Amino acid sequence: MTSQLLKLKNVKISGTIKFGENTEEDDNWEPMGPTPMPKIPTLRHWDFKLLDRYPPFYMPICDLCCLCTFGKCDLSKGKKGACGLNIKAQQGRIVLIACCIGAACHTGHSRHLVHHLIETLGRDYPINLSNEIEVEAPIARTVTGIRPKTLGDLEKILDYCEEQITHLLSAAHTGQEGDYLDFESKALHAGMIDDLAREAGDIAQIVAYNMPKGNEDAPLIELGFGCIDKNKPVILCIGHNVVPGSYILEYLEENNLEDEIEVCGICCTAIDITRVSEKPKIVGPLSRQLMFVRCGVADVVVIDEQCIRTDILEEVLKTGAVLIATNEKMCLGLEDISHLSEDEIISYLIRNRAGLILDEEKVGKVAVEVAKLVAKERKNRKTLPDLNEVIELAKQCTECGWCNRNCPNAFNVKEAMVLAKHGNFEGFIDLYKKCYGCGRCETICERNLPIVSMTTKVGEAYYKDLKFRMRAGRGPIKDVEIRSVGAPIVFGDIPGVVAFVGCSNHPNGEEEVALMAKEFLERKYIVVATGCAAMAIGMWKDKDGKTLYEKYPGEFRAGGLVNCGSCLSNCHITGAAIKIANIFAKVPLRGNYAEVADYILNKVGAVGVAWGAMSQKAAAIATGVNRWGIPVIVGPHGAKYRRLYLSNGEKFKVKDKTTGEIVEIDPVPEHLIVTAENYKECICMIPKLCMRPNDTPKGRANKIYHYVDLYEKYFGRMPPDLEKFVRTEKDIPFMMKDKIMNYLEEKGWKPFEKYPKNPTIL
Repeated sequence: MTSQLLKLKNVKISGTIKFGENTEEDDNWEPMGPTPMPKIPTLRHWDFKLLDRYPPFYMPICDLCCLCTFGKCDLSKGKKGACGLNIKAQQGRIVLIACCIGAACHTGHSRHLVHHLIETLGRDYPINLSNEIEVEAPIARTVTGIRPKTLGDLEKILDYCEEQITHLLSAAHTGQEGDYLDFESKALHAGMIDDLAREAGDIAQIVAYNMPKGNEDAPLIELGFGCIDKNKPVILCIGHNVVPGSYILEYLEENNLEDEIEVCGICCTAIDITRVSEKPKIVGPLSRQLMFVRCGVADVVVIDEQCIRTDILEEVLKTGAVLIATNEKMCLGLEDISHLSEDEIISYLIRNRAGLILDEEKVGKVAVEVAKLVAKERKNRKTLPDLNEVIELAKQCTECGWCNRNCPNAFNVKEAMVLAKHGNFEGFIDLYKKCYGCGRCETICERNLPIVSMTTKVGEAYYKDLKFRMRAGRGPIKDVEIRSVGAPIVFGDIPGVVAFVGCSNHPNGEEEVALMAKEFLERKYIVVATGCAAMAIGMWKDKDGKTLYEKYPGEFRAGGLVNCGSCLSNCHITGAAIKIANIFAKVPLRGNYAEVADYILNKVGAVGVAWGAMSQKAAAIATGVNRWGIPVIVGPHGAKYRRLYLSNGEKFKVKDKTTGEIVEIDPVPEHLIVTAENYKECICMIPKLCMRPNDTPKGRANKIYHYVDLYEKYFGRMPPDLEKFVRTEKDIPFMMKDKIMNYLEEKGWKPFEKYPKNPTIL
């Protein structure tokens, strides 16, 4: 090697050579912990501790394995497959595959974002989340040992994520892993990688697009079908990747067209474009996708990636609108027209009505100009049946009942049809409020009735006030907020942090999510939300016509309602728990995963609620949260993920760091992932799963008060397992002391002799 400074021969250099300033500071910002960049077996010891306390409970959807040409193999009744795999290991393998799909989805999304932003802004573009956020990437610091300072640093993190996903997915191949616990350990690892990748992606888009940086007063955004101005050309963005939408907003701003074109979104793209600008509007969560497209309001539909109906092209073309696909993950068989000039693309789309544009920069002008042209020709186009036609269509129903049986929620579709035959739309009105819009009723209908379109028309006619407001995604939690709430959360004075996350496969529509959030806001829990759940919380009004976002502050404090943002922003929820360990308790983060997770499991009273969990991404998110020691409640559909982490409800053992003793404690948190059959059951589970071994008597009394009060409110009786969670009389809330003591005496309760001051399972 020769340069102006050096002439070297036969020299071997290993490691990484850094050029520039501050390299010593970069390397020594905190002592490196024991597990930086953990590989699959690195944290296996931690996983096995969790799995010993919370063993997997499997619910196979089917007893067959059909993954290779040995099969299909019958794994029922103790049988093994041709490769030697039994039913438990097969269920663990399916869970691992689902978590790998979810992690790959978020990692691919984040890679796309980071790669695009490095191309446009440069690898050295700085990461600055404001002076109020010094711990900018708690997950990356803990998992990788990297404190990212530039977009280029995020690329290194994603390199690690992709390497781990490759190894994890390879373990699901025939003739690889054979033990169900090791499959679960790998699934937990995949969930952690998913969390890490989301953090890299969200940090990248926050700094690049100047999204809110922990701003508790982020603007209120219009939400709902009724807020879309149909008199303007309408561009609808669906998916999760903000890049195409950002170019649309940029083109509108540069050409002073912001007030002439209506831009709206569905799913996480909707949330993220409103983090870029206050002008766009949110139609709603994934569950409203088919209904809104069928309405025919959108003139141009721009799709990117994730959570898009795979028949979206067919549905858009039926309305006469134009579809633009913008991502290699969803090409839909369309011709790639990226090489054409913008004007040529516009002409192509007017003729062919759909195309694939992988150069997102061109999407801005193309979507806007096509919308202006298409809006004129579609002005009087009818896409839904009118109410008289709904009646006539209903009369064709044979009342076979297959629609009810094929509905995931067994809604009364047939009954709505019967009423509509006589001009009574009450059944369809009720259906509209809670229908997921999956269309399964249509696929089974022997008369091919457009049931979703009929439901949509009735809803459109009878719901005139479908206008709501939700707070724009604020991103991370500020360090100063963590300092304020760290001690009250750890000691139990704030009864808990409840995070509403996940998809919109709700058993009874969006309203239940809002009502659950309302219950805990009124009780001074900290309520956090992301994605479809954040939108669902906004789709409910009180008697004064206000949504919860208008009634409660956006601060991370008792009684605060925090919308962190899109699916990527789930990282800020786990990030807040990590920051409590670091900022409040001074637990070092760098490469120190197990100690941080152990702290969260034993001391941070947080619970996730994925009431409408549907996708593989939601499986990865929940499993990643579980590895940090945070329990998750899923709705009744969550059982279809095939696996829960349930304890037997008996006493746990921990080590008291203060004395070194092994101590028996109450079973808190009782489960790591569990289903609830209905929202009342879920509400009553939340305060129980916020209990921690570290609760002070005052803090535990606070949590028990809410547990008892909620159980009496919704079920009219005392919790049937209360005796497990009262350690001594000091844990009993003063205002309930007599009735709780009477209950405990009937149960033969005995107080704990001791409980740990500083619990750990390490």
